[in-house]
This record gives sequence, C-alpha cells and structure tokens, in this order.
Amino acid sequence: MNLGRSVEKIQPQWFAKSLIGAVLSFTLALFVVGIFAWQGFGGIDAPNKVQFNMWVVVFLWLCIFSVVYLFKTALRAFSWLMALNIIAFSLLILVKQ
Repeated sequence: MNLGRSVEKIQPQWFAKSLIGAVLSFTLALFVVGIFAWQGFGGIDAPNKVQFNMWVVVFLWLCIFSVVYLFKTALRAFSWLMALNIIAFSLLILVKQ
C-alpha cells in the first residue's frame, strides 16, 4: 500500500560516515562533558570529578558514534553533527564566562 510517498533508503556510505562519526562525535562528547564539568555539581574544581569526566567522554562518544549510521546520507550526518558541535561549543564558551 503505497500512499504516493517514496521511501528514501539509508545510503551505505560507510567510510564517510565512519570518518564523520569518529571526529565530530568525539568533539561533541568533549564539549558536552566540558559543559558538565563547568556547570555540574562542585564546579570545575570538584574532587574526583576528573576521573568521572574522563570515562563519560568515552561513553558519550561511542553512543553518538553509533547513531551516525542511522542518518540517510553522510552529508546529513555531517550537517547535524556539525550543527550540534557549534551549539555545544557556543554553550561551553557561555558557561566558562
């Protein structure tokens, strides 16, 4: 039962999506953890917060990296992750001031 809509399939652009996911998801994870480090409980100088932040970066990075393959094209993945990186970086700059 086709209602006149064409279903757009996910493009298997593995290399491009992997490269985009590895770089942009890592920077996004760093920015998000940076915001937490500055605004989280105890501020930036809280004891034992460094170890927690170090492990959370890896968890966030892998979660975001795994989602990159669900985008339909590599260009769409790049666009969304770049926009999220810009927003997170802007928030990190605002939080630090």
